[in-house]
Amino acid sequence: MRKTIFLALAVLALVSCAEQTPLRHPKWAYDATIYELNTRQATPEGTFQAAEALLPTLRQNGIDIIWVMPCQPIGVLTRKGTLGSYYSIIDYCQINPEFGTRADFEHFLAEAHKMGFKVILDWVANHTAPDSEWTKNDGWHYRDSLGNLMVQYDWTDISKLNYENADMRAEMKKAMHWWMDSIGIDGFRCDVAGEVPTDFWNDAMGELRIAHPDMFTLAEDEDEAQDLTETAFDMYYGWTLHHIMNQVAQGKQGVEDLWKYFAKADSTIRPEAIRMNFITNHDENSWNGTEFERMGDAVNLFAAFTYIVPGMPLIYCGQLSGNHHRLEFFEKDLIDTDENYAEAELYKKLNDLRERNKALFSPEVGAPMVRIATDNEAIFACARQKEGKWHTNTVLAVMNMSDKEQEVTLDLAGYEGKYKCLCGKKHALEAAQTFTLKPWQFKIFER
Repeated sequence: MRKTIFLALAVLALVSCAEQTPLRHPKWAYDATIYELNTRQATPEGTFQAAEALLPTLRQNGIDIIWVMPCQPIGVLTRKGTLGSYYSIIDYCQINPEFGTRADFEHFLAEAHKMGFKVILDWVANHTAPDSEWTKNDGWHYRDSLGNLMVQYDWTDISKLNYENADMRAEMKKAMHWWMDSIGIDGFRCDVAGEVPTDFWNDAMGELRIAHPDMFTLAEDEDEAQDLTETAFDMYYGWTLHHIMNQVAQGKQGVEDLWKYFAKADSTIRPEAIRMNFITNHDENSWNGTEFERMGDAVNLFAAFTYIVPGMPLIYCGQLSGNHHRLEFFEKDLIDTDENYAEAELYKKLNDLRERNKALFSPEVGAPMVRIATDNEAIFACARQKEGKWHTNTVLAVMNMSDKEQEVTLDLAGYEGKYKCLCGKKHALEAAQTFTLKPWQFKIFER
């Protein structure tokens, strides 16, 4: 009896410690690039068996983390479209037969692990499908004065969960444990994380990290990132940066707006937190347009930008194959696949650069970003420099963020020397270095 009490107290102490100790990221995450897998649209079959065939190419490109969009069964009641939304879950601990069986997912996971990937699952903790068994439990969901299940926004195919109910909280944690302990995933991307109480995330992630200290977590939120990333989440969404990138590409904002964003983010969000940088994802593609619609000729520049600035770059399903259309969200709609898509090579070069140069690693291992003075307001120029044991890792970037040719002189005092460009050519950069850049052209130099 005394041993049981002692063990219980020890577990409580560990959980408390996990809740209060600032989060440290798993070592494998610092140089990683994350890839969002839309299982339904990634292959003609839309299954995990078929998705396995994508893994070698993703690995060769330099992808490290695969984020799998929700793969549990989808509710039927008030379903949107023919197939429904991945985010209207009827059972947390089952596999959607549209994608295959539990054995299929476990085989996919095993193959991914064998190749060196980490796999995280999209977790929907804010709501369930209205025909979930959970809706039969008294007090587990919000209801109106007439007892009807409540929805949020225009999400008419979901029912919001009530986190004041302790039994529901316990069952949610139990389901998360099942995926980590029994299935063997490496963490979670948590949908609308800011809509769920932070104390739940601290509690749940604290418990999970006792058994899985190297798990990785991503919060779909930026407004609450300061609190969410203290102990629960490794990474948050760079939504504001994403929107500014779109605006710059459309000529509605400029370089100064980007620097103002970084100054504010650096002062308001925990510096060790990893920002996820992206030019597209499942929401942006389906509801706001492809990266080509939103960014036009600036797509490649901003793709490179997501690697150069502090954080972790995201690549969405179809981004490596030149997908040029908005994917239907509630229907089968195969991504465009161009096996000769030239820009896939750009992403490979960027991934290789990120993995080998510690200056570009994620906080707190990577280097801070320093603004390089220029004589042209259309030019974004920065340096990231990391002192190493044997040598200094340095990456310089100069980017023409306009649709006109620009000439610029950079103040590279302190950064002069021999560099290699991302294209492979060698350059000797001087303290006052002049470039002529075509519209949306960028140059990245590594030492």
